[in-house]
Amino acid sequence: MSLKLKLIGYPIKHSLSPWIQTSFLERSGLEGSYRLHEIASKEIFGEEMKKLREEEVNGFNITVPYKQTIIPYLDRIDITAERVGAVNTVSLEGNEWVGYNTDGIGYVQALRDKFPDMDRNIDVPILILGAGGAARGIFHGLIQAGYTNLTLANRTKSKCEDIIKGTSASVITLAEAEKNIAAYDVIIQTSSVGMEEAKQIVDLSNLKAGTIVSDIVYQPLVTQFLKQAAEKGGRIHYGHTMLLYQAQKAFEIWTNKNVDVTGMDEEMITKIKGDKADVNQ
Repeated sequence: MSLKLKLIGYPIKHSLSPWIQTSFLERSGLEGSYRLHEIASKEIFGEEMKKLREEEVNGFNITVPYKQTIIPYLDRIDITAERVGAVNTVSLEGNEWVGYNTDGIGYVQALRDKFPDMDRNIDVPILILGAGGAARGIFHGLIQAGYTNLTLANRTKSKCEDIIKGTSASVITLAEAEKNIAAYDVIIQTSSVGMEEAKQIVDLSNLKAGTIVSDIVYQPLVTQFLKQAAEKGGRIHYGHTMLLYQAQKAFEIWTNKNVDVTGMDEEMITKIKGDKADVNQ
């Protein structure tokens, strides 16, 4: 059987996902295709979903701005997607479209792959900067992985309250985070601020040497946030690996195969430096 897989979103013409998923098909010895399916506006989204049903695709990824828009069109969603409130992966199971969210689990896998000591230290103090969809997915991914000492920081604290509901996590302002930055051993930047040249969400002047500093932005690969972190002795984690590992989890949902990603990290860096890659999917 030849798999028919797609990416839904807009704009996505520079996405790395087709290269990633095509590589996964080749590495796993499966036949199939992974195509872009741009939907220019929410007004035509429902009509496009009807067409997709008729095509009988085996699965598809969903990226901005449709990670929440897709939910009413699905037959059911798993518990993680329900908690996050967003879907990035859909699988045809029987006659049902089932929604999943692999962003959080993909991020945690990427972090643990880079820093194996994270496996053994679930009470490490972690600071998440931002309160958007990425922050929500990463937060719940960390909770699911067993991490217990989480703090969310945002300019408007109320946006974090809904994310942490039912957990023991804390909420602070960005100003408070900046002032107390040395209290954290892991800092995760989840906003799109780093995409703008020379901008960063908080200043890291008080960063403690040895702190893991992660930025999910990967265009540019080395953001101003990561540059300052490196100058202060931080251990750097680049954003492109989150995309790689969430894609790996999506492929596993579609095929039941855990494909080996050895070497793809370095190949992605080459592609990112050479192309204007899409930062969402």
